[in-house]
Amino acid sequence: MIIEKHHPQATSASSPPQTRLFRAWVFLCLALALHVTDEATSGFLSVYNPTALALRRSWARLPLPVFSFDVWLGGLILAIVALLCLSLFALRGARWLRPLAYAFAIMMFANGLGHTLGTICGRTVASVRFPRPMPGFLSSPVLLLASAYLLFELRHTRGKGKTAPAS
Repeated sequence: MIIEKHHPQATSASSPPQTRLFRAWVFLCLALALHVTDEATSGFLSVYNPTALALRRSWARLPLPVFSFDVWLGGLILAIVALLCLSLFALRGARWLRPLAYAFAIMMFANGLGHTLGTICGRTVASVRFPRPMPGFLSSPVLLLASAYLLFELRHTRGKGKTAPAS
C-alpha cells in the first residue's frame, strides 16, 4: 500500500501580496523586453521618427525626440534593466513603488493599444503610412495582457502586505 503525502500547491490567491505584485511586475518587464525586440527587428523607428517629426511640425512644443537606432535600443535596454532591478522592491512590498507600477502598467497598455490601432488604421498620422501590421504589433497582445495583469494585481493587493516602507 502506497501512501501519498498531499502537498497543496500554492495558488496565486494564497501567495503573499508582494509576491503576486512581484510576479506581475516581472511579467510586464519581460513583455516589454519582448516588445522592444519585436520593434527592433521590424523597423519601428522607420514609423516612429517620421511620426515624431510630423507631430512636432503640428505642435511645436510637443517634446518628441527623434532617435538613432543605437541610442533608442540602448536607452530601452537600460530602462528594462532598471525596471527589473525595481522588482526587488515589489518583492519587499515597498509602497512607494505602487504609483510607479500604475504609471508603468498604464503606459505599456497605451503602447500596446497604439500598436493595435496603428495596425488597424495602417498609419500613425496622415503623412505616415506603413504596410500592416505596424512594427511592434506582434508582441502587443503580450504587452496588453501583462499590463492588465499588473493593474489587476495592484487593485487586488491594495492595502495588503507590508506597510513599512522598504529601503
